[in-house]
Amino acid sequence: MPKTNDGAKVPQVTLMFWVIKIAATTLGETGGDAVTTSMGLGYLAGTVLFAVAFAAAVAAQIRVRHFHPALYWLTILATTTVGTTLADFADRSLGIGYAGGTALLTGLLALSLAGWRLALGTVSVASVTGARAEVFYWVTILFSQTLGTALGDWAADSEGLGYGGGILVFAGLLALVAAASAWTSLSRTALFWAAFILTRPLGAVVGDFLDKPADAGGLALSRYTASALLLALVAACLVLVPQRAASSRH
Repeated sequence: MPKTNDGAKVPQVTLMFWVIKIAATTLGETGGDAVTTSMGLGYLAGTVLFAVAFAAAVAAQIRVRHFHPALYWLTILATTTVGTTLADFADRSLGIGYAGGTALLTGLLALSLAGWRLALGTVSVASVTGARAEVFYWVTILFSQTLGTALGDWAADSEGLGYGGGILVFAGLLALVAAASAWTSLSRTALFWAAFILTRPLGAVVGDFLDKPADAGGLALSRYTASALLLALVAACLVLVPQRAASSRH
């Protein structure tokens, strides 16, 4: 059993945190599609592949005793790629559609947050200092990433917003959350999770905008090229702006 850490093993929530999160979730979309579609592995095989990577990354994250930025963001990347392939598998291969997938994953996310709150008394990220909290944290993130993919595809495709419209909608919702954080007394924990969830559909729509054909409203970049550029952006952010662990006081 891993020893309990004295401090949180997640980063402080700063502007750079959100920049990296959006870039990472966009990379999850292009990277997941590159494996399942461009490489031709299919949604089920891609989901299994990324699920194994996710499990290994979470196990490593739980075993370490202190915050390690590279490991943390590698785990985030694992959640967002498996979230992409899992949502596509549910929406397309299982045939439940974007609306059905969104409803199912919203319920799973709500159950995860409720279970976490009942078990530990808080869902604050500052409380992520031990193995139990970390398991809840990463399961919740996995559901939020998977939900975000389904929600982004639903908005852009099924609801006819297109990639540009989807970007405007989700960026606008994030701006509202930021405004609420700055000018209201609403729960910072609730606002954090609202923003965390909304960055995923934004990343999904941006990812599709980058790699979809021009006649479909995209920039027609290769999925490999887009993924490489996004990976370089994440790496540059981590090198240029060192991150610190969140305070464990809550």
